[in-house]
Amino acid sequence: MTSWAGRTAAEIAAAVREKRATPREVVAEHLARIERLDGRVGAFRVVRAEAALAEADEVAARADLAELPLAGVPVAVKDNLAVRGESNRVGSAATPDTPAAEDHVTVARLRAAGAVVVGLTNVPELCVFGTTEGVHGTARNPWDLSRTAGGSSGGSAAAVAAGMVPLALGNDGMGSLRIPAANCGLVTIKPGHGAVPAGVSDGDWFGMSENGPLATTVEDVRLMLAVLAGAEETPSATPGTRRIAVSLRSPLTGIVITKPYADAAREAAGVLMKAGHQVRRADPPYPLSLSTMSLAHWTAGTAVDAQGLDPRLLARRTRVHAAVGRRFLKGVRTGDGRDRLRRRLEPFFAEHDVLLTPALARRSPKSVAWHERGWLPNLLANTNYSPLTPPWNLTGWPAMAVPFGTLPSGAPCAVQLVGLPGTEADLLALAEQLEKLHPWQRTAPLAREADEPAAAG
Repeated sequence: MTSWAGRTAAEIAAAVREKRATPREVVAEHLARIERLDGRVGAFRVVRAEAALAEADEVAARADLAELPLAGVPVAVKDNLAVRGESNRVGSAATPDTPAAEDHVTVARLRAAGAVVVGLTNVPELCVFGTTEGVHGTARNPWDLSRTAGGSSGGSAAAVAAGMVPLALGNDGMGSLRIPAANCGLVTIKPGHGAVPAGVSDGDWFGMSENGPLATTVEDVRLMLAVLAGAEETPSATPGTRRIAVSLRSPLTGIVITKPYADAAREAAGVLMKAGHQVRRADPPYPLSLSTMSLAHWTAGTAVDAQGLDPRLLARRTRVHAAVGRRFLKGVRTGDGRDRLRRRLEPFFAEHDVLLTPALARRSPKSVAWHERGWLPNLLANTNYSPLTPPWNLTGWPAMAVPFGTLPSGAPCAVQLVGLPGTEADLLALAEQLEKLHPWQRTAPLAREADEPAAAG
């Protein structure tokens, strides 16, 4: 019998379209893996076992099965996007436990493409922080269970890295796709503003939040991105010669990039140079005010999201974050600071097609009860390990995290690729070159260990 859990979305969809597998057997196998693994990983808040099997049967009965790009593919959805019939808790005790009447547009597009939603994944409260833990569960990195999966799409990343689903839907307001992808050895893209419908929260964190895919291969990211964008064809580009700037400097003052992440960026630059690209060291002209600007937008987004919620039911770190953000709301809403940042960085991207950086500054924090700790320890832990992602939410430009190499612990390392609006296909083409020339292990050993008893039986 063919095993479908752990296979790519492209492989699964092709097998279902060609009737070499049924959606039910594919979904059932992934549900069985979730049952075996998730007690240790903590990826899911809700597993829709019965509903997912019924929906798999509905996919099998569709007249257009042979044309569905995601036929029978199990997907997980971040718990801040509406899934019909399920509550949307956003990692909090303060949100209502009321089933959604309709799917979020991105979820609806996945289902229309033949995907089956197997569950909703854990997030930090109101998706604020780069670690995922709280009243609904703790998402750990399947490569190192002592470490957080990251955040805020931590549960989605953990589910894919453990092979519990081949694809997951997340979103990114200050790095919330790229941070957990980098921790968990996945590929992701934060699309440029407007490429994929947002509707993540009230105002999408002032237009900074974008929905996007988490996967183990560039092919799967490209496939899911096309579905999310409502495109008829998968975005692609020929990997012609690109002018690539390599920067090892933190955009936020005073933060040092540790050696494993700096080395990964240098080595990735070498791979791309050998592939024929023009690569040179160059730092974007980040303003000194970027730290304050990032803090203002990060906290102000939470201030908006916390409006109308009972503060007594929010964690202390969330309450303080929202209180700080209320002081910045008026200035942030004008968008003037983001306009100035774009104007400052545009000349750099006139000289360079793509920016290559480390994805993170250091490995992810320990998986502990960060939601029970104070605001300042959370702020410092988040900022010190992920200073490289926020600028590209502030500009609204596309950015990717791509696995590259390993940390001394054996967990994955990663780099970041950034481009101007409309260059998603170019970034994907470069990521695909890195994947071909410097391949990575797709799923964590944890998933393989879980399969061994079943295989022996």
